[in-house]
Amino acid sequence: MLRFSTRIPFSPAAVRAYHESPGAFLRLVPPWDNVKIISQTGAVAEGDTLVLKVSKWAHTHRFVADSEHGADGSRCIIHDEVDYAPALASFMIDRRMAKMFAWRRERIINDLSRQVGKPMLRVLLAGASGLIGTQLAAFLRTGGNEVVQLVRRAAGDGQIAWNPGQGQLEASALEGFDAVISLSGENVGEGRWTAARKEALLQSRLGPTALLARTIAQLSRPPKVWIAASAVGIYGDRGDEPVDEHSAAGTGFLADLCQRWEDATDTVDTVRVVKARLGVVLSARGGALRKLSNATRWCVGGPVGNGQQYFPWIAMDDAVYAMHHLLFEETLRGPVNLVAPNAPRQIEFARALGAALSRPAFTPLPAFAVSLLFGEMGRELLLGGQNVVPTALSRAFTFSRPTLPDVLRAELGTGVVPAPQDESVDS
Repeated sequence: MLRFSTRIPFSPAAVRAYHESPGAFLRLVPPWDNVKIISQTGAVAEGDTLVLKVSKWAHTHRFVADSEHGADGSRCIIHDEVDYAPALASFMIDRRMAKMFAWRRERIINDLSRQVGKPMLRVLLAGASGLIGTQLAAFLRTGGNEVVQLVRRAAGDGQIAWNPGQGQLEASALEGFDAVISLSGENVGEGRWTAARKEALLQSRLGPTALLARTIAQLSRPPKVWIAASAVGIYGDRGDEPVDEHSAAGTGFLADLCQRWEDATDTVDTVRVVKARLGVVLSARGGALRKLSNATRWCVGGPVGNGQQYFPWIAMDDAVYAMHHLLFEETLRGPVNLVAPNAPRQIEFARALGAALSRPAFTPLPAFAVSLLFGEMGRELLLGGQNVVPTALSRAFTFSRPTLPDVLRAELGTGVVPAPQDESVDS
């Protein structure tokens, strides 16, 4: 039996509500932990049930007031007990659990710090099943927000059906939402950019965005804000030139794609529209970081081309927190760069990833090999780069993970200090 007591600087009611939300489990599974849900009843509150694809274990927790550090009931202690079977490899399991609870504590505090005091919203989300959308929906739900998903199949509870390819979306179903967030779009980094692939990438963005724009324009009760995803690829390959939201669009397929993607929102003038220009979102669950970390673990990470191209990135948590921030920051409209401050060069990123994984990062991928293997896609995505500055976002947003070593170790689990057992963890 493992026992942990964790102090959280929020009230037992707030902490309990967080755990009882339908998004809690997804927010409380560390990104490096390959845990799959087999079945679920409720969330992760007392009395709920989760069957996971791991060794059999029973986990109970209680939320009590931390009278020692908050006599007014403003602070909480979570008492966790974990009993697992079979009782094999106990040292490894003990350490894994201790590291998980240390990470969970930071996640709960960071999430609640963004959520407490904010009004609860009714949010329509397109792209909820993607890498970013999954975590964004879970985070919003832990804050008590209602998240309704747009789906391209028969709609279930909390869903609205649409068919962007056929231009089908019932306008009446969109009345009364506080916000719309659209993250739709096929992965530009998958496969060579053939003519057919380029058209598919374009239509996966223009079709859904244009349909949402037409529908929102018809509403008698439109949302207050529409956050429409875009990407920093709109700036093209700019070398060492710093670019921010006032910089002109660049050249190349990706720049043109993003420009047309953003232009599709311009027909809406009844709501505040934010064009969220995302950098490379770093998550161990998928995307670029998973591919690059796998290569680095096999000691084949290193500079791509000359390694001097800039690598604009943002932590998954900060991408989620930034979109939440955009829901409420009424001064922000139009383009907003969602990237961490001080973009590194690609070789610096490779070295930081190698350090996080305790692996070398010196295996080069020459420019000619990139061009041969990946064609135009490789030349734009891998050999090009942008020194993007988050000017608009930085005015009133605090990054939770603004440095590469911090985000890489947190995502990969290599820098998390295990929480002690049978002890309270002070804040």
